[in-house]
Amino acid sequence: MSRALSLCGVILAAGDSTRMGTDKALLPWPPGAPGQASAGTFLSAAIDSLSLFTEFVIVVAGKNISAIAPIVYAAGASLVINPEPARGQFSSLQVGLQEVLNRGRDAALVTLVDRPPVSAKTVQTLCDAFAAAIARWKWAVVPQYAGKHGHPIALGREMIEVFLKAAPSSTARDIEHQNSEHIEYVDLDDPFVIANINTPEEYASLTAKCVR
Repeated sequence: MSRALSLCGVILAAGDSTRMGTDKALLPWPPGAPGQASAGTFLSAAIDSLSLFTEFVIVVAGKNISAIAPIVYAAGASLVINPEPARGQFSSLQVGLQEVLNRGRDAALVTLVDRPPVSAKTVQTLCDAFAAAIARWKWAVVPQYAGKHGHPIALGREMIEVFLKAAPSSTARDIEHQNSEHIEYVDLDDPFVIANINTPEEYASLTAKCVR
């Protein structure tokens, strides 16, 4: 398992989780056996997943900072605050990427907290693909599953700069489409790449599948 020494993990966790009704960062994960509680959460699992392949992990928090800070610090990660989380996910991405540059690094592995982490094999494949893509002057690597783009995404300095210079009203998807010629898309056999848990029903369905 290789570690990219200049690669930073970034987890976007500043959302309000309105449809879920509770902070998705705190959802138990992985699911325990019947009758047993999980020892972790979506957030702690995401930190653990990225920590294996990055130098350090930055978690972008919003109004939920007091709730998630103990998990972040217990897992050995760092916190940065989005002062205006109501502006949306793109604002959290910009905050996280600026912190990457502030710490003297120029590459990031970015994921969202509202999903189960992908497998270690998937992250390793993405890191290997990113190293090869950068050597071919690509700016980023985006995973795909069943024809859909997902996370984590690996970003080089050029792509980080593009995101940071974009208008606050932009979306990551729009920026990606505008720069698709600089991005390498990697097909992966991991459905968690595109998993996106927004409601209690979706979470219940996911956990039911995973404890079978």
